[in-house]
Amino acid sequence: MAVYTHVSAELLADFLTRFDVGQLVSAKGIAEGVENSNYLVETTTGRFILTLYEKRVSGDDLPYFLSLLDHLADKGLPVPPAIKDRDGRAIHELAGRPACLIRFLPGVSLSHPTPVQALATGDAMGRMHRAVADFSGDRTNSMGIDTWRPLFQRCGDSLDQIAPGLHGDIAIALDAIEARWPRRLPASAIHADLFPDNVLMLGERVAGLIDFYFACTDLRLYDLAIMHASWSFDATGVHHDAVVGDALIEGYSRHFLLSADERAAFGDLAVGACIRFTLSRAWDWLNTPADALVTRKDPLAFWRRLRVYDPDLAARMPTLA
Repeated sequence: MAVYTHVSAELLADFLTRFDVGQLVSAKGIAEGVENSNYLVETTTGRFILTLYEKRVSGDDLPYFLSLLDHLADKGLPVPPAIKDRDGRAIHELAGRPACLIRFLPGVSLSHPTPVQALATGDAMGRMHRAVADFSGDRTNSMGIDTWRPLFQRCGDSLDQIAPGLHGDIAIALDAIEARWPRRLPASAIHADLFPDNVLMLGERVAGLIDFYFACTDLRLYDLAIMHASWSFDATGVHHDAVVGDALIEGYSRHFLLSADERAAFGDLAVGACIRFTLSRAWDWLNTPADALVTRKDPLAFWRRLRVYDPDLAARMPTLA
C-alpha cells in the first residue's frame, strides 16, 4: 500500500454517495507498500479501504482480481471483496485512476511472526489453494520468471548504485535459475505476494488475506516459496528462522503434501522469489518519485536470502560473500 494519487475530502465525499456506506467522517493515506494508492476511510457506518490502482496494476486485470476475491469469499476464506455501488458496479474511476471501495478487515500485520502464526498462515494458504480448484479465471503472472530478465535489463548498470557488482551477480543468478526453473509442477490461481504485511492476524488466528493484486495462474508451490522467503527471515534478510519456515510448510501440508518433485524444486523456486523481489524492489528504489508518500523497500534484503536457498550459487557472487 502507498499514496501516489491525492484524493481531496470533497472528491471522496462525492464518490461515497454512489454507495450505501454512509457519509464520510475521515480518510487517511496509508504509506506502507509500493503498488497502489490506499486510504483508510471511515464513514458513519464503518471502515473501508479505498484503493486507486496505479501504473503497475492494469484496469483490465481488475475483473480477474475481484472475481477471485468474490470466489474465495464465497468459499469462506477471510478476504476483502470490493463493495458494489447501487448499480452493482465494483470498479470505478476516481482522480483519473481505476478505483475500488473495499471491505475493511480487522487484524494486524506482523513484523515478527511466531511459529504458531506461521503454521496458521501456511494452513490458510493451503485452504486458499483448495478453494480455487474450481475457479475458472486465468491470468498470466505479470511478474513471472519470463519478466525478470527484461526488468533486469531495464534496471541496467544502475543496479550497481544499490550495491557495487549487483548487476553482474544478478546476471549470474538469472542464468542459473532460468536453466533450472521447474515448469511442470501443479498450477492454480495463486496470491504471489503473501508477505506478513498481507496477512491480518488476531492473536494466533488468520483474520484476513489481503492485497491480491499480483494474483495469477502459476505454480502452486511457487506461492509457498514466496511466503517462505518473506516470512522466515528478518527485515534485513540476514537472519533466517528455520522454525518459522518449517511451520509454514507444515501448515500448508495439511492440505497439500509435497511430492518428491516439489521438494526437490522448492529451493529453486525460493531462489526465484529472491530474484523477483530483488528486481522489483530495485526498480522501485531507482524510480520512485521523491514526493511520493511511500516507504521504499531495500532490494538487498531479499537478495541476501539467496544464501540460504542456494549457498553454492551465492558463493559465486561478490555481493553475497
